[in-house]
Amino acid sequence: MRVDLFDFHLPPERIALRPASPRDSARILVVGPDGMADRHVFDLPRIIRPGDCLVFNDTKVIPAQLEGRRGDARVGATLHKRTGLREWQAFIRNAKRVRTGDRIDFGAGVSALAGERTQDGAVTLHFEGEEPVELLLERAGTMPLPPYIASKRPTDLRDREDYQTMFAREQGAVAAPTAALHFTPELMAGLDAAGVLNETLTLHVGAGTFLPVKAEETSDHQMHAEWGRIDPAAADRLNAVRARGGRIIPVGTTSLRLLESAAGDDGKIGAFEGDTRIFITPGYRFRAADGLMTNFHLPRSTLFMLVSALMGRERMLEAYARAITEEYRFYSYGDASLLLP
Repeated sequence: MRVDLFDFHLPPERIALRPASPRDSARILVVGPDGMADRHVFDLPRIIRPGDCLVFNDTKVIPAQLEGRRGDARVGATLHKRTGLREWQAFIRNAKRVRTGDRIDFGAGVSALAGERTQDGAVTLHFEGEEPVELLLERAGTMPLPPYIASKRPTDLRDREDYQTMFAREQGAVAAPTAALHFTPELMAGLDAAGVLNETLTLHVGAGTFLPVKAEETSDHQMHAEWGRIDPAAADRLNAVRARGGRIIPVGTTSLRLLESAAGDDGKIGAFEGDTRIFITPGYRFRAADGLMTNFHLPRSTLFMLVSALMGRERMLEAYARAITEEYRFYSYGDASLLLP
């Protein structure tokens, strides 16, 4: 399909620069078989059916944005994917100034040697020293806010908390699973009281999620690999939800993509551990997900293609047009949608 079929105009003022406060006061556009409705996230216990299961991603965002020097040249690095104990693939700003073997000084006693480039243009960084890389990043790194926020304001201490979900446990993401930013302990208690189940999995979101689709045809786009895991016990519990007639509703496209990567043709979810490059576009037959809660995505992005695959392209263009007219807040710190085919 042509990528421009997934284009739409978003007024810049609709891009949220801070999350709603409290988190569950964000608005949510419910798109279902009976039409569309404007609600709030705190209404979810009255929207999701008892016996349904919300699936969250427990990945934790690390301070993966680094600023350093290679000699006199300024170099920026956004870590993308761990490949070894002290090795990370990174997207490098001013990459032409960095050659294999160069030493990059990121300050605060943190340095790395540049390794080979990958096919997708990332550079492998070999961090020096013996301290865990996570400790080095705490000293020298900042939270890797999406470019559409970082270009409008600097990252600050608030983002250390704002850009992390309440489920964050497994360190390794360089972008948040932002649909889950709306959840609070109070909301989870309300969902539990309403008989709504929940489950967690892990998908370490990479910086590739921010990269634009440069191809003209979806078939020519190359997805970046991201590492994920679903425990056998969690897979069994999710299959039991379906067997009892409940729906599996991922919270965020990261949860959905991992579930679909782990599901067989019969819809059964299996244990999973490894990389996934799944790219979901219209025509895809969903096997594991019965719906999706997600934020509003960028035009021409792989994520807008995913929601179009779930609900239909025309339906999603209509939903996004309504969200713009009704002044919903867009992207990572913005409002949410609940998509029920």
